[in-house]
Amino acid sequence: MPTAVVLLSGGLDSYTAAALARRDGFALAALSFRYGQRHQMEIDAARRVAHALGVARHLVLDLDLSAIGGSSLTSPELAVPRDRPPDAPGIPSTYVPARNTIFLAVALGWAEVLGAHDIFIGVNALDYSGYPDCRPEFIRAFEALARVATRAGVEGAPLTVHAPLISMGKADIIRCGLALGLDYGLTHSCYDPSETGLPCGHCDSCRLRAAGFAAAGETDPALRSPGR
Repeated sequence: MPTAVVLLSGGLDSYTAAALARRDGFALAALSFRYGQRHQMEIDAARRVAHALGVARHLVLDLDLSAIGGSSLTSPELAVPRDRPPDAPGIPSTYVPARNTIFLAVALGWAEVLGAHDIFIGVNALDYSGYPDCRPEFIRAFEALARVATRAGVEGAPLTVHAPLISMGKADIIRCGLALGLDYGLTHSCYDPSETGLPCGHCDSCRLRAAGFAAAGETDPALRSPGR
Protein backbone atom coordinates (compact mmCIF):
# COMPACT_ATOMS: atom_id res chain seq x y z
CA MET A 1 0.00 0.00 0.00
CA PRO A 2 1.56 3.35 -1.00
CA THR A 3 1.96 6.08 1.61
CA ALA A 4 0.63 9.62 1.29
CA VAL A 5 1.62 12.52 3.50
CA VAL A 6 -1.53 14.41 4.49
CA LEU A 7 -1.59 17.90 5.95
CA LEU A 8 -4.00 17.69 8.86
CA SER A 9 -5.14 20.89 10.54
CA GLY A 10 -8.07 19.47 12.48
CA GLY A 11 -10.61 21.28 10.31
CA LEU A 12 -13.28 19.64 8.20
CA ASP A 13 -11.51 20.26 4.89
CA SER A 14 -8.24 18.54 5.81
CA TYR A 15 -10.21 15.71 7.46
CA THR A 16 -12.16 15.15 4.24
CA ALA A 17 -9.06 15.33 2.03
CA ALA A 18 -7.29 12.78 4.23
CA ALA A 19 -10.34 10.50 4.15
CA LEU A 20 -10.33 10.66 0.35
CA ALA A 21 -6.66 9.65 0.36
CA ARG A 22 -7.52 6.67 2.57
CA ARG A 23 -10.42 5.77 0.28
CA ASP A 24 -8.04 5.83 -2.67
CA GLY A 25 -5.85 3.19 -1.06
CA PHE A 26 -3.13 5.21 0.63
CA ALA A 27 -1.66 4.58 4.05
CA LEU A 28 -1.69 7.93 5.81
CA ALA A 29 1.23 9.77 7.35
CA ALA A 30 -0.27 12.93 8.88
CA LEU A 31 1.51 16.22 9.49
CA SER A 32 0.20 19.01 11.73
CA PHE A 33 1.81 22.23 12.92
CA ARG A 34 1.79 24.31 16.05
CA TYR A 35 2.68 27.52 14.27
CA GLY A 36 1.77 30.05 16.93
CA GLN A 37 -1.88 30.11 15.94
CA ARG A 38 -4.34 31.56 18.44
CA HIS A 39 -6.66 28.59 17.82
CA GLN A 40 -4.17 25.95 18.95
CA MET A 41 -7.00 23.70 20.07
CA GLU A 42 -7.14 22.66 16.42
CA ILE A 43 -4.15 20.45 17.25
CA ASP A 44 -6.34 18.44 19.62
CA ALA A 45 -8.85 18.16 16.78
CA ALA A 46 -6.10 16.99 14.43
CA ARG A 47 -5.20 14.24 16.90
CA ARG A 48 -8.85 13.16 17.15
CA VAL A 49 -9.16 13.09 13.38
CA ALA A 50 -5.90 11.18 12.93
CA HIS A 51 -7.11 8.54 15.39
CA ALA A 52 -10.47 8.26 13.63
CA LEU A 53 -8.73 7.77 10.28
CA GLY A 54 -6.35 5.13 11.60
CA VAL A 55 -3.31 7.20 10.68
CA ALA A 56 -0.15 5.13 10.81
CA ARG A 57 2.03 8.01 12.00
CA HIS A 58 1.13 11.55 13.05
CA LEU A 59 3.81 14.21 13.42
CA VAL A 60 2.95 17.45 15.23
CA LEU A 61 5.77 19.91 14.60
CA ASP A 62 6.53 23.22 16.29
CA LEU A 63 7.16 25.90 13.68
CA ASP A 64 6.42 29.24 15.31
CA LEU A 65 5.35 31.73 12.66
CA SER A 66 4.27 34.25 15.30
CA ALA A 67 7.85 35.56 15.27
CA ILE A 68 7.21 36.68 11.70
CA GLY A 69 3.77 38.07 12.48
CA GLY A 70 1.67 39.68 9.80
CA SER A 71 -1.52 37.75 10.57
CA SER A 72 -4.31 38.06 13.09
CA LEU A 73 -4.03 34.29 13.60
CA THR A 74 -0.48 34.61 14.93
CA SER A 75 -0.36 38.17 16.31
CA PRO A 76 -2.52 38.65 19.44
CA GLU A 77 -2.55 42.41 18.97
CA LEU A 78 -4.45 42.03 15.68
CA ALA A 79 -8.17 41.32 15.90
CA VAL A 80 -9.70 38.47 13.93
CA PRO A 81 -12.22 40.01 11.49
CA ARG A 82 -15.83 39.26 12.30
CA ASP A 83 -18.96 39.33 10.14
CA ARG A 84 -17.07 40.25 6.98
CA PRO A 85 -19.36 40.50 3.94
CA PRO A 86 -18.96 37.47 1.66
CA ASP A 87 -17.84 39.74 -1.19
CA ALA A 88 -15.46 41.87 0.89
CA PRO A 89 -12.51 43.02 -1.23
CA GLY A 90 -8.92 42.15 -0.44
CA ILE A 91 -7.22 39.37 1.46
CA PRO A 92 -8.21 39.34 5.15
CA SER A 93 -5.79 39.64 8.06
CA THR A 94 -6.29 35.95 8.86
CA TYR A 95 -4.02 35.15 5.90
CA VAL A 96 -0.77 33.76 7.33
CA PRO A 97 2.07 34.78 4.99
CA ALA A 98 3.24 31.82 2.89
CA ARG A 99 1.73 29.29 5.34
CA ASN A 100 0.79 26.64 2.78
CA THR A 101 4.11 27.05 0.98
CA ILE A 102 5.94 26.43 4.25
CA PHE A 103 3.75 23.50 5.27
CA LEU A 104 3.98 21.85 1.86
CA ALA A 105 7.76 22.28 1.84
CA VAL A 106 8.00 20.39 5.14
CA ALA A 107 5.57 17.75 3.84
CA LEU A 108 7.73 17.43 0.73
CA GLY A 109 10.82 16.74 2.83
CA TRP A 110 9.03 14.12 4.91
CA ALA A 111 7.59 12.50 1.80
CA GLU A 112 11.11 12.08 0.43
CA VAL A 113 12.25 10.43 3.66
CA LEU A 114 9.27 8.08 3.63
CA GLY A 115 9.62 7.27 -0.04
CA ALA A 116 6.13 8.68 -0.63
CA HIS A 117 5.17 10.29 -3.91
CA ASP A 118 1.86 11.83 -2.88
CA ILE A 119 0.83 14.73 -0.64
CA PHE A 120 -2.79 15.59 0.14
CA ILE A 121 -3.89 19.08 1.17
CA GLY A 122 -7.44 20.28 1.85
CA VAL A 123 -7.28 23.67 0.14
CA ASN A 124 -10.39 24.98 -1.56
CA ALA A 125 -10.69 27.78 -4.12
CA LEU A 126 -14.46 28.35 -3.96
CA ASP A 127 -15.64 28.73 -0.36
CA TYR A 128 -12.53 30.38 1.07
CA SER A 129 -11.36 33.80 2.20
CA GLY A 130 -9.31 34.76 -0.84
CA TYR A 131 -6.01 33.28 0.33
CA PRO A 132 -3.56 33.14 -2.60
CA ASP A 133 -2.14 29.76 -1.51
CA CYS A 134 -5.48 27.98 -1.88
CA ARG A 135 -5.70 28.30 -5.68
CA PRO A 136 -5.08 25.72 -8.42
CA GLU A 137 -2.21 27.76 -9.87
CA PHE A 138 -0.43 27.60 -6.53
CA ILE A 139 -0.75 23.81 -6.39
CA ARG A 140 0.54 23.48 -9.97
CA ALA A 141 3.46 25.79 -9.22
CA PHE A 142 4.41 23.85 -6.10
CA GLU A 143 4.35 20.57 -8.01
CA ALA A 144 6.68 22.11 -10.59
CA LEU A 145 8.98 23.23 -7.78
CA ALA A 146 8.97 19.72 -6.27
CA ARG A 147 10.12 18.25 -9.58
CA VAL A 148 13.32 20.33 -9.57
CA ALA A 149 13.88 20.66 -5.82
CA THR A 150 14.02 17.00 -4.77
CA ARG A 151 16.15 13.97 -5.48
CA ALA A 152 13.01 12.01 -6.29
CA GLY A 153 11.95 14.61 -8.81
CA VAL A 154 15.25 14.87 -10.67
CA GLU A 155 15.59 11.07 -10.69
CA GLY A 156 12.27 10.70 -12.48
CA ALA A 157 9.88 9.95 -9.63
CA PRO A 158 8.03 13.26 -9.28
CA LEU A 159 5.75 13.96 -6.37
CA THR A 160 2.06 14.72 -6.85
CA VAL A 161 0.23 17.28 -4.72
CA HIS A 162 -3.41 16.25 -4.49
CA ALA A 163 -5.98 18.93 -3.70
CA PRO A 164 -9.20 16.91 -4.10
CA LEU A 165 -11.42 19.68 -2.69
CA ILE A 166 -10.00 22.52 -4.77
CA SER A 167 -13.13 23.04 -6.89
CA MET A 168 -15.77 21.93 -4.39
CA GLY A 169 -18.10 24.18 -2.43
CA LYS A 170 -18.31 23.73 1.33
CA ALA A 171 -21.70 22.01 1.13
CA ASP A 172 -20.34 19.48 -1.38
CA ILE A 173 -17.32 18.86 0.82
CA ILE A 174 -19.59 18.15 3.77
CA ARG A 175 -21.81 15.84 1.72
CA CYS A 176 -18.71 14.01 0.49
CA GLY A 177 -17.40 13.55 4.02
CA LEU A 178 -20.72 12.36 5.38
CA ALA A 179 -20.93 9.83 2.56
CA LEU A 180 -17.52 8.57 3.73
CA GLY A 181 -18.88 8.24 7.27
CA LEU A 182 -16.87 11.10 8.78
CA ASP A 183 -17.76 12.54 12.16
CA TYR A 184 -17.37 16.30 11.79
CA GLY A 185 -17.97 16.66 15.51
CA LEU A 186 -14.28 15.78 15.87
CA THR A 187 -13.17 18.84 13.94
CA HIS A 188 -12.48 22.45 14.86
CA SER A 189 -12.78 25.41 12.48
CA CYS A 190 -13.09 28.64 14.48
CA TYR A 191 -10.26 31.17 14.24
CA ASP A 192 -11.10 32.85 17.55
CA PRO A 193 -12.76 30.34 19.92
CA SER A 194 -13.54 30.89 23.58
CA GLU A 195 -11.28 29.41 26.24
CA THR A 196 -13.64 26.45 26.49
CA GLY A 197 -13.56 25.82 22.74
CA LEU A 198 -16.87 27.37 21.75
CA PRO A 199 -16.79 28.72 18.19
CA CYS A 200 -17.25 32.47 17.89
CA GLY A 201 -19.76 32.08 15.06
CA HIS A 202 -18.58 35.30 13.42
CA CYS A 203 -15.15 34.71 11.85
CA ASP A 204 -14.85 33.77 8.19
CA SER A 205 -14.19 30.13 9.03
CA CYS A 206 -17.22 29.81 11.32
CA ARG A 207 -19.50 31.48 8.80
CA LEU A 208 -18.29 29.37 5.87
CA ARG A 209 -18.76 26.22 7.94
CA ALA A 210 -22.26 27.23 9.06
CA ALA A 211 -23.28 28.15 5.51
CA GLY A 212 -21.93 24.83 4.25
CA PHE A 213 -23.90 22.74 6.71
CA ALA A 214 -27.03 24.81 6.04
CA ALA A 215 -26.67 24.39 2.27
CA ALA A 216 -26.08 20.65 2.71
CA GLY A 217 -29.25 20.42 4.81
CA GLU A 218 -27.30 19.01 7.75
CA THR A 219 -26.75 19.97 11.39
CA ASP A 220 -23.17 20.65 12.41
CA PRO A 221 -22.39 17.98 15.05
CA ALA A 222 -19.72 20.22 16.58
CA LEU A 223 -22.48 22.50 17.83
CA ARG A 224 -23.85 19.61 19.87
CA SER A 225 -20.54 18.96 21.60
CA PRO A 226 -19.07 22.31 22.72
CA GLY A 227 -15.78 22.37 24.56
CA ARG A 228 -14.95 18.74 23.74
